Amino acid sequence: MPVTIFVERTYCMKKFFILLLVSPSIVFAQSKKKKLKLEKEANTAFENRLQQHIRYLASDSLEGRGTGTMGETLASQYIINQYQQLQLEPKGTNGYLQNFDIDEGKQANAATTFLIVNNSKAILQKDFFALAFSANATVKGSAAVALNQASNPWFKDLKDVLEENQTNPHFDIEDFIKKEADKVAGKKATALILFNTSNITDNVQFNKNDKSALTKIPVIYLTKEGYKKYFSDETATQNIQLSVSLSQKIRKSKNVIAFINNNAATTVIIGAHYDHLGYGEDKNALDTGHVIHNGADDNASGTAAVIELARMLKNSSPKNNNYLFINFSGEELGLLGSKYWLEHPTTNITANYMINMDMVGRYDTTHKLTVGGYGTSPFWGNLFSTTTDKNLLIKFDSSGSGPSDHEAFYRKDIPVLFFFTGSHPDYHKATDDWNKINYAGEREIVQYIYKLINATDAKGKLAFTKTREQQMSRSTKFTVSLGVLPDYGFTGTGVRIDGVSAGKLAEKLGLQAGDILLQLGEYKFVDVMSYMETLSKFKKGDKTKLRIKRKDAEKEFDIEF
Repeated sequence: MPVTIFVERTYCMKKFFILLLVSPSIVFAQSKKKKLKLEKEANTAFENRLQQHIRYLASDSLEGRGTGTMGETLASQYIINQYQQLQLEPKGTNGYLQNFDIDEGKQANAATTFLIVNNSKAILQKDFFALAFSANATVKGSAAVALNQASNPWFKDLKDVLEENQTNPHFDIEDFIKKEADKVAGKKATALILFNTSNITDNVQFNKNDKSALTKIPVIYLTKEGYKKYFSDETATQNIQLSVSLSQKIRKSKNVIAFINNNAATTVIIGAHYDHLGYGEDKNALDTGHVIHNGADDNASGTAAVIELARMLKNSSPKNNNYLFINFSGEELGLLGSKYWLEHPTTNITANYMINMDMVGRYDTTHKLTVGGYGTSPFWGNLFSTTTDKNLLIKFDSSGSGPSDHEAFYRKDIPVLFFFTGSHPDYHKATDDWNKINYAGEREIVQYIYKLINATDAKGKLAFTKTREQQMSRSTKFTVSLGVLPDYGFTGTGVRIDGVSAGKLAEKLGLQAGDILLQLGEYKFVDVMSYMETLSKFKKGDKTKLRIKRKDAEKEFDIEF
């Protein structure tokens, strides 16, 4: 019995001793396994939330979230609902919203602006267009180019006056047309139809920002194609119906703004635009047809990222900064929402730095993560050398400028970071849909940004530095540049400069922010679109003259591209 008892005790003691040896490793393994499981579940939930946001924002029911549309309103309501659930403080001028108007200038109503010649309807813009200072009216009559008669439309070939004034620097074609319209109206003309049979550039164009008095009668301009199609036989009498209907278009838009207040001295601004192209009405799509452009990557992806960063910072917020979340509208029309907020801030803060996320949904080994703004603060170099993510392939771009909302903040001397996973064949096309988003990749990017925010928390207010510049467009159709950033929100005639690129032609000429570009060579421009079209007419090595307006004085420069 004693032996038996001893053996049993020994066995029991050995068993107990062995358990003491293996239990910590088992517990550690089980703990690690449980941790990995919880982490996986949390990541899955994270990706599901991203997908929920993007699927809704990029759904057909929002009709492409065009600036100032009902789809944009629905998107803003969704974002507000997310912020309300997170119990973030509203920081707009109307709750979470900051409403603003976009003055799009005059526009011709396509349904009621027409030219019909012998029952054949001319094509607006292609065959003819109304002048912005034209009277709104509808007229009918029988007229021939070679014979102007009372109570009918009159014709005017600009050839003679252009030839007479070819070397006259003070000749103003618009002033001439206005006086001519009043003169022929006094002779009982019911409308003035202009055309140009010379090869001299006449600079007659529709200036949506024209605010001058209207002429007494409608004034339209025939393109060379329209003239050839309908009036090349100048002696033939044509039955004409003509109508001009111009109106001022004001688009209503809104930013969405929320806040985490840590009572800190500085605030980090985290932003993304949530507007997109709608049905492509603004002519900035890269495909054709009246189709919905859902904009899953551009920029439902960035919008979803802002919402999820807000969630992370609400749950665990580094306390040495406050956090302002801004979802901008009007980005696709020229950074209008971000510029508006900077000109009309909804809260009094000291901005530390700004993070912008635009198209962060297509990460893969081909579309790596690009971080722009690397050079806008000397701190960023140290931050990125010490804060890494083994799962992300990252390339850096030093420039603080670029085709998204961080540009506006950089222009205000605020350090910026711009997160972007690259362009792709679906960019600005109707095929940019939710099922093409890499949700795991986007989740990694958001978590990485959160890590970066934590790493800056104890560094105080970051210093700002100027960087090299880059062009404002993701793709260009011209080979020369002045090196200026246009102010897309300018509502006057010409192109107001928002910024000048270091080392480029404009800086060498001494151009400044606030200068208004008026004419390049023989080509006048009335807005950004006509300026871009003018640039496309020049190539490297061309010499010409540039005319600008600075305050109340006009200046002229000799330039060589």
